Amino acid sequence: MKVYRNAKLRHQKGLFDIWVDKELVYEIVPAGQLPLTAEEETDLMGRLVCEPYVESHIHLDYIDTANVPAEGTGSGTLFEAIDKWSDSKSVLKIQDIKERAYKGIKAEIRNGVQYIRTHVDVTDPNLTALKAMLEVKEEVKDYLYLQLIAFPQEGYYAYKGGDELVEEALKMGADVVGGIPHFEFTRELGEKSVKKAFELAVKYDRLLDIHCDETDDSESRFVENIAAEAYYTGVGSRATASHTCAMSSYNNAYAFKMMSKFKKAGINFVSCPTENCYLQGRYDGYPKRRGITRIDQLVEAGCNVSLAQDSISDPWYPLGNGNMIHQVDFGLHLGHMMSVEQIQNGLDFITINGAKTLSIEDGYDLKKGNKASFIVLDAPDELSAIRERAHVLLSVRNGKEIIVKKPEEIVKEPF
Repeated sequence: MKVYRNAKLRHQKGLFDIWVDKELVYEIVPAGQLPLTAEEETDLMGRLVCEPYVESHIHLDYIDTANVPAEGTGSGTLFEAIDKWSDSKSVLKIQDIKERAYKGIKAEIRNGVQYIRTHVDVTDPNLTALKAMLEVKEEVKDYLYLQLIAFPQEGYYAYKGGDELVEEALKMGADVVGGIPHFEFTRELGEKSVKKAFELAVKYDRLLDIHCDETDDSESRFVENIAAEAYYTGVGSRATASHTCAMSSYNNAYAFKMMSKFKKAGINFVSCPTENCYLQGRYDGYPKRRGITRIDQLVEAGCNVSLAQDSISDPWYPLGNGNMIHQVDFGLHLGHMMSVEQIQNGLDFITINGAKTLSIEDGYDLKKGNKASFIVLDAPDELSAIRERAHVLLSVRNGKEIIVKKPEEIVKEPF
C-alpha cells in the first residue's frame, strides 16, 4: 500500500490522502483520517492532483518533419502545407516514422499526458505510417493509451482510392475513421466523404473523427453533415468534428441555429488553439480572423469540447511541445473565456472532456476502485495552475510512477 498525502483535489476544499493498492485507488479520504500504515508515503504538500491529460488531436507521424525534405511553407497556409507533405512523405520509412513519433510521445508523457488520439495519414498505397504506428501502439501500451485514426490527409476522393485505403487501414487495426471533406474537389464530394466515413464507422464499429471546415470560408459547412449523420445513424457521441474553424466566420443566425442541432446529435468538438490561430486568416488583410471555433458558445450549448496540440514541428506548424496546459491558456484567451469560473474549469478541456472525446469515460475518473492514474501539478489550485502554466511534477499510471520531476528551484532573487 502507498499513500500520497496532502493532495488538493479539483473543486474540493481541504486536502486529501490518496491511498493506492497495487494498480487501484484503494481510498481517497480527508488528510490524516485513514489509520493505516503505508509501505511508501509521498507528501504532495497541497499541490493540485487531477486525472491525466488527454491529447485528443495530434499527428504523431508528422512529428519533426517541418523541413523534410525542403524548407517550411512560405505562405503559412493549410493547403500549401498539405501539398508540401504530399511531396515529402514518400521519403519516410517505418523506423523513421517510429523515431519521430516517439519524440512526440515522450514530450507529451513528460507533460502529464497518458491518453493520445493521433491521426495517421493513410493516403499512401503502402500504408507506411499506419504500419509504423500500429507497432508503436503495442510498444507503449504500458505507459500510454494510444488511439489511431485512419486519416486520409489528401481526401477520400481527391486522392484516388483514398476511401479504399481508409477501409484497409480499419481492417489492419485503426481505431477511428477519419476524413477531410473541405479538401475534396467539390461540395458534393465532401458530402459523399462524410457519408462514407459514417458508413465505415458503422460497418466496422469504430469511432469517428473528421477534420472539418478547417478554413476561413464561411460557406464551408460540413459540420452540419457530420451532425446530421451522427444523429440519423445513431453514432452520436462516438463522432467528433475537429477544428471547425469556419464556424468563427459563420453568420450568427446560422451558427445559433446549429448549436441546438450539435447538442441533439451529441457530437464532440476539438479545437487546436495555437495551430488554428497560426494557420487561419492567412488570406485576410486587417482585421485578421484567427480561426478559433466558437468554444464558448459550444460549451454554453452543452456540447463536449476538448483542446489539443495538433502538431509538433511539421509542415503545418513549426512549434509545439506537447504541453497541454499551453493549449488551455491559448484557448481561454482566444475564446474570450476568462471569468474566474471559466478559468477554474479550464482543465476540463484537456482531462474529462478529452476522455469523452476518446470514449474512455469508464474508469478515467480519480476515485475509489478505479485505476490509480493521476498527475500532480506544481500549483495549489486550478486558477494558479493555468495562470502559471504549472509543470507536471508526477505522473502515476496504474499505480506506477512513470514521470517524476523536482519543483522549480529559485537559486537567487533580487529582493
